[in-house]
Amino acid sequence: MKNFPSILFSAVLFLGIWSEYEACTRVVYKGPENTVLTARSMDWRDEIPANLWVFPSGMDRTGETGPRSEKWKSKYGSVISSSWDIASSDGMNEKGLVANLLWLGESEYPKFDPKRGKKGIAISLWAQYFLDNFATVKEAVAYVAKEPFVIVSDYIPGTEKFTTIHLSISDASGDNAVFEYIKGKLVIHHSSDYNVMTNSPVFEEQLALNNYWKGIPGNIMLPGTNRAADRFVRASYYINAIPQTSDTRKAVASVFSVIRNCSVPYGISSETEPNISSTRWRSVSDQKNLTYYFETVFTPNTFWVDLKEFDLSPKGKVMKLDLSNYQTYSGKANPAFKESQPFKFLGL
Repeated sequence: MKNFPSILFSAVLFLGIWSEYEACTRVVYKGPENTVLTARSMDWRDEIPANLWVFPSGMDRTGETGPRSEKWKSKYGSVISSSWDIASSDGMNEKGLVANLLWLGESEYPKFDPKRGKKGIAISLWAQYFLDNFATVKEAVAYVAKEPFVIVSDYIPGTEKFTTIHLSISDASGDNAVFEYIKGKLVIHHSSDYNVMTNSPVFEEQLALNNYWKGIPGNIMLPGTNRAADRFVRASYYINAIPQTSDTRKAVASVFSVIRNCSVPYGISSETEPNISSTRWRSVSDQKNLTYYFETVFTPNTFWVDLKEFDLSPKGKVMKLDLSNYQTYSGKANPAFKESQPFKFLGL
C-alpha cells in the first residue's frame, strides 16, 4: 500500500477529465425470492417537468420520423414518467421490463435517410418502443441486435442541447442490457451483472473504472463527488452492501436510500461545471410486484402506482397523474389518475 496515495491521485485526476452535460444514476437490486428492483434518479440543470402516464396495450405507434417511420402496435401496457410530455424517459411494462434513459455526451447516432434505407424511430420513443414490444432483456437484445431501425435524435425544443442519451433495460429475472450509439454504431452490453449505469464515460469505461475501485474496500473509502464516475462506484458498492431481503417494504426503502445517496442536492448547479445537475425526481420499479414508486424534490411524500390494478388490455384507457403544479400524493396513487388523451411524442 506504499504507492496508494499516488495511485489514488492518478485516479482522481483521471476522473477529473470526465464530465457530462446532465446527470442521472440507475441501479438494479436483486434479492431473495425473485425480488428485483430498478431505481433511477433524474438529474437535470433546468426544470424538467414530469407526469406519470399509464398506457394500455394495443396502441398504434409511429416512430415520428416522417414517411419512413417504424410503426407498431403495443403488445404490453406500461406506466411511464414523461419529460415535458414529449418523451418517455423511464417506465415499466406489465411484464416487469424496465427502461431508463440517461444522458451520454459521447453518443453519436447513425445517419437517417428519410427517403430510403432503414426506418426511423425518434429518440423520444426509444424507451417506449422497448416497453411496448418486449417482455425480457434477452428477447429485446436478440431483436434489436439486427438493427431493424435507426434512432433519430434532434435538439431539445427551445434549447441548443442536442439530445445524446443511452438506454438501459432490466427485466423481472434481473437481466440487464445497455444500448449506446458510439461513432454511429450500435453497441450493446448484455449481462445480468450490469446492474449500474450513470452518464459519461461510455459504459465500457465505466466498467473498467469500477474494477479499479473494487480493489479499495468501500467501507474504508468511496469517491464522493457528484461526477458520474463517482456515482457509479458508490451505487455499485451500496447496492451490494445493503441487506438482501424479500421483504418488499425493507427492500424498497434500502434501494431508495442507495439512489438518494447518488443524488445531487436540489439547487446545486454551476455554469462552469456542467457535470453538476440537481436531482429532480427518483423512481423505483418493483419488477416482481409491478409497483412503480416515485418521488420529486417538490413533494414531501413517496407515492406509488400498482400497475396490476389498471386495465392494460386494448380496451383500457390512457391515464395520467398530473405533477405539473407540485401536486402532493401519498401512498397508492392509482385513484388520482385521470383518463386523458395521450401526449404526442416529439418527432421530426
